[in-house]
Amino acid sequence: MDLPAIVLDRAAERPLPVQLAGALRAATAGGVLRPGDRLPSTRALAVTLGVSRTVTAAAYDQLLAEGWVSARRGAGTFVETVPPVDLGSTATMPPSRGSTVALLPSGVDLGAGTPCVEVLDRAAWRRAWRAAADAPPDAGPDPVGLPAFRVAVVEHLLRHRGLPADPDAVLATSGSSAAVAELARTLPPGARVAVEEPGYRRAVTALRAAGCTVVPVPVPVDAAGLVVDAVPPGVDAVYCTPAHQFPLGARLSAARRVALVERARREGFLVVEDDYDGELRYDVAPLPLLAALGPDVVAHLGTASKLLTPTLGVGWLVAPPAVVAAVRAQRDATGTRPARAGQRVFVALAAHGDLARHLRRLRRELAGRRAEVVAALGGAVTGEEAGAHVVALLPDGDAERAAVAQAARHGVALDGLARHHGGPPVASGIVLGYAGPTRAELRRALPIAADALAAAATV
Repeated sequence: MDLPAIVLDRAAERPLPVQLAGALRAATAGGVLRPGDRLPSTRALAVTLGVSRTVTAAAYDQLLAEGWVSARRGAGTFVETVPPVDLGSTATMPPSRGSTVALLPSGVDLGAGTPCVEVLDRAAWRRAWRAAADAPPDAGPDPVGLPAFRVAVVEHLLRHRGLPADPDAVLATSGSSAAVAELARTLPPGARVAVEEPGYRRAVTALRAAGCTVVPVPVPVDAAGLVVDAVPPGVDAVYCTPAHQFPLGARLSAARRVALVERARREGFLVVEDDYDGELRYDVAPLPLLAALGPDVVAHLGTASKLLTPTLGVGWLVAPPAVVAAVRAQRDATGTRPARAGQRVFVALAAHGDLARHLRRLRRELAGRRAEVVAALGGAVTGEEAGAHVVALLPDGDAERAAVAQAARHGVALDGLARHHGGPPVASGIVLGYAGPTRAELRRALPIAADALAAAATV
């Protein structure tokens, strides 16, 4: 059947799969879609909306997990029942007549931050959800996280990140951004927080929304990561992404890791270690986690969103006892609690070895993609030692805008560095992600991106 027009807001904080799932729920709740209606294939819908198929597949997976749709082998995906309206959706029906909406041409999105769901074993995925559904309904809230989930996180961190932790030091979260917001609310009112520049703007937004003051003096990033000496005195916390700095891609050097922990102890501030892309590295030795160097002054954040899929909506916080107690007290006072469903799925995947197998497949797949990206761009990239994105630097903002515009005319969405700055950009270029598209989409888009970058470099 034909779907109603759907608009996805690329500038919104909610991920595109979440927006799309909300729009489909709203269409069903409003009677536009009815039980028994067949939805378009993920590929057809991706072409219609001008997004990667990973976006549509993740949205369908979410609706499948919630039970609003069903997948029939060889037949397609069908509406099962009518959900309540998703009032939180930021992408729903068309805008009112007379308004304007900027839409990118249909094609491939090479932005960073989208997981590689193409390698997810769907049989293991369904098996984990069935196992999660076997648990009895919860009788009350759980502000900490399932014991089995916390044990699974401890085992994952020890095996894949070299971090020994006690389950009592682990809290389940709804993801890294949510955890940043929770940590921010445990800091003193008006707490001063230093962040990387350029950096993860969603974390900055979460800090400010919680009443923190992001220090106006930018803390620069170079080839060795966050410049520790540039952190201003008198801060209450420092937020950083040491495993694969977002967006520039540097790995925080061992010497700077030690220096940051020592400063935190000496000056009494908290280090928030967002382990972005932490499980992914290529051809380089692992570096010690900040939480391993300073468990008394570091709050370590991880998430399943990039490792598996945002569908689970689950992450973890490993922190000193006082920080764990403060977060727990805040949750008790506000009724905030992470959902258990995603935790149960994570536990089931870990228990049967499917999580470890997935991580091995993911590393092999992304290593191959990284090689193709580096080859296509002529090796003129940075940040390729880890993670799932690279950066191609350009001379200035005009060149960056030219590259984005040229690629968009050919159906490829590129992400410029400018939007990742809090002030005037200190670096210009393209943040090119290679996990979200399918392998075929990536190969189709890379020549276009390479041509756009080459042309922009001469602007």
